[in-house]
Amino acid sequence: MTGVINLYKPKGITSSDAVVKVKRILHTRAVGHMGTLDPQGEGVLILGVGKATRLFDYYLSKDKVYEAEFTFGEERDTLDGEGVVTASGGRIPSETEIKKAIKEFVGKLSQIPPAYSAKKIEGQKAYDLARQGKDVQLKACSVEVFDYELLSMDGNKITVRVHCSSGTYIRSLCRDLAYRLGTYAIMTAIKRIRCGSFRIENCVTLDELSAEKLLSVQDALPEIERLDLSDEHYVKVCNGVKIKMDGEGKRLVFCKGELFGLGEISDGLLAIKTYMREA
Repeated sequence: MTGVINLYKPKGITSSDAVVKVKRILHTRAVGHMGTLDPQGEGVLILGVGKATRLFDYYLSKDKVYEAEFTFGEERDTLDGEGVVTASGGRIPSETEIKKAIKEFVGKLSQIPPAYSAKKIEGQKAYDLARQGKDVQLKACSVEVFDYELLSMDGNKITVRVHCSSGTYIRSLCRDLAYRLGTYAIMTAIKRIRCGSFRIENCVTLDELSAEKLLSVQDALPEIERLDLSDEHYVKVCNGVKIKMDGEGKRLVFCKGELFGLGEISDGLLAIKTYMREA
């Protein structure tokens, strides 16, 4: 069984919890998610099944769109509603101030990830160290925000939509926006509405999930051109031999109707970079 699931992850479970549930539903051990979504988050969670789990690096780099709720008035160590309050009070900025400040976060940014995150420090996850009471100092990362929009404001709560690069932490955007406005805020809700070409309106829930809901690798990679090699290349691709080929870029490689994997043409040679053939 090989394929991709565009899963609607509900609030209240981790991405790993979702993987465990999918394994039970599909009766397979070969399931992995393609990028963590916070436990309090909901929406698009891409899962690979079988050999499609090898697409992790490809999907992890995809841009994402989120809708999130920020609440002014306090700060917590997790930067969301789950942690310990570390500061409270602060002013409630006006809608005009927020709209002006948000514009300053569009573009390439240097962002410090939350201490409670899956970032690793000397092989250990930051959130594990933070839960042990250790001082977690993470280095700033380069991210990019393509669009950042205030959707609504209700009292001390705002709803925003963010289109950003992989690796961007919305909790950190919340913290930094509040600091820019001279106050405190935490992220109190988040929904991932798009990851690459996967959209929330096309998600399947855990209750709806079955083997019939799996997307084929080809359907899950509509942006990658399919390449059907002639039968004479079959033995070569089975043995990992590079093949002379015109063109450039990624291809989804088939031969004799079999999917071999995600390949790339460079310098006149085709090589399979992510091998997914069912042996």
